[in-house]
Amino acid sequence: MPLYKRKPFPLAERPKDLKPQERVFQVRFTKEIFRDYGEYLNRINLYRQRIWTCKVTAKTNLTFEEALVSEKHATEKVQRFPKELVVPVLRDVQFSMLTLKDLANKIATKLQEQLSEVNGEDLVRKKLPFTREVLKSFIRESTYRSVPWVLHDKLASKYGISTDPPEELRCNFSFQDGRVVRNRKRNRKEEVSKEELRKCKSKKMENGKSEPWIPGEIAEDKLKKEPIKYPIDDILVQPASDDPVFTERPSLSRDFQIPMDCVGDLLMIWDFCSSFSRLLHLWPFSLEDFEHALCHKDSNLIVIAESHSAILRLLIKDDGNYTTSIQKKKRKPKITLVTWAEYLCDFLEMIGDADLSNYITTVRRGHYGLLDIHAKLGIFRELVAQALTTNLMREKLDECIEQRQELAATRRGEALEEGRQRREDKELRKAEYDGKEIKGRSLKSVENSSNSFENGNHSRQNGDVADKWNKNALSPRGKHAVTNRKQADTLKKSNGKQHNMDAKAALENVKDSSKKGVQKLVRDDGKEAMERSTEQRKEYLEREMEKKIIRTNSLGKDRYHNRYWFFKRDGRIFIESSDSAQWGYYSTKEELDAFVGSLNRKGERERALKKQLEKYYDKIW
Repeated sequence: MPLYKRKPFPLAERPKDLKPQERVFQVRFTKEIFRDYGEYLNRINLYRQRIWTCKVTAKTNLTFEEALVSEKHATEKVQRFPKELVVPVLRDVQFSMLTLKDLANKIATKLQEQLSEVNGEDLVRKKLPFTREVLKSFIRESTYRSVPWVLHDKLASKYGISTDPPEELRCNFSFQDGRVVRNRKRNRKEEVSKEELRKCKSKKMENGKSEPWIPGEIAEDKLKKEPIKYPIDDILVQPASDDPVFTERPSLSRDFQIPMDCVGDLLMIWDFCSSFSRLLHLWPFSLEDFEHALCHKDSNLIVIAESHSAILRLLIKDDGNYTTSIQKKKRKPKITLVTWAEYLCDFLEMIGDADLSNYITTVRRGHYGLLDIHAKLGIFRELVAQALTTNLMREKLDECIEQRQELAATRRGEALEEGRQRREDKELRKAEYDGKEIKGRSLKSVENSSNSFENGNHSRQNGDVADKWNKNALSPRGKHAVTNRKQADTLKKSNGKQHNMDAKAALENVKDSSKKGVQKLVRDDGKEAMERSTEQRKEYLEREMEKKIIRTNSLGKDRYHNRYWFFKRDGRIFIESSDSAQWGYYSTKEELDAFVGSLNRKGERERALKKQLEKYYDKIW
């Protein structure tokens, strides 16, 4: 049975009290039976995912059915394993602690030596009658657990191989329910000494009653569960206490004028005409107008006539089979609102569809409006299919693909350049910061040296002044007066010069600070302008890529694999059921907000769907 997350996956149990006439749903390759179609569909979708592993070959990334086929083929190879080597191989496998690769190499080497001894041949030249991959598959098929490898009980008893684990494994492994399991290792926090237990149990409360005691660490460990790494498959998501408050999912609107099984074709045809309106030279029209026109009984409606004529003109320009057919009938290449029905009949005769050929007479008589809605959409579907095979359409698609690739390459290049620019700016800022630190330390050392130098000058100047005062005290009065006057003039001049120098330095500081402030403002403004231009550039590239439309893809799927569609020229979100049998839509902002609030981000599909809805939210409304 295929493995899910390296563990066996249990199949669903058969429902009880099944009645012979009761309608049920059965999975073809597992024979599981479900009463509820939703449960059956969820199980089928789970089996279709590439999350399964072949138990025999250990191949991964398989669907459930692919894993079953892989197991079947591998088992057939294992059954051709030489019978004379089964017992010795199984004995070496039982309770081995080697990895699968080492175990297979050991067994293969041992068998090669034995065969060489028997046949008297060189070890290198002797080959085993099976490959190592077959040996690995045989080991996996014969065991129910690895490291230690333990054989299935029936297989071990069939070949008389002991099922008792050796003495060195009994301390780490034990038997539970007939299987070998590893003994649970205790945490250091869980190891509580007997003395501590005795003291805790004997502890008394104030009222004299014994206080119940539970080791807190053990209790906390029991409450702890292995955390789940989200997102996971939506079906496996369970309600949790940390979930946000989900809004109730609004009901869908289903008021289509056409039958439910025709909605898909309606959307496909309208999206084709709208997306390639320039190539078809067709004026765009709304989905509602197209739906009304198809349901109307009038045969000469502008929307119907123009849309048919536009596609037929494209087929004529392509110079294909349709052009040849109308040339044989000597029709004019110009299609008008009066003659479009005749050209449509020529197209139906050319394709030779048995069902659509029944409507040729009705269309030729001018009663196109009386056709059934299924017939109208069937004719449109064939026209679109033929248009997609024309050379003109292929050239247009190739052009769009090439332009999208160029825009994508431009966007990637600009993103790389932006990242490089950010790294350079970061390194530049770091270098400026380091330079400022070094400059600050240098200025501080210069100031310290200048202070010490000035202190020395002051002491020398004080000594000189003292000598002068002593000399003046001994000199005559007139000489003393002249000396004081000269000193005053000298001091006045020096003070004036110093004042001028201080004023110039202050002015220079003001100029430098104002200049730096202006440069910073300019730099900040330029940075903001650059950021704005970068964002505008990204938006421009995104818009241009959306214009080069190739096909319309769904926004994503919800928990139940319902697909969600958004068309740029219609303001609704269309919902397609997983089996494409039912359709609905949301048409208001309140409905969309409620639906987005109901999506669970823990699920893979709903997380991706919510991200897409948030991306296109502004474009939807």
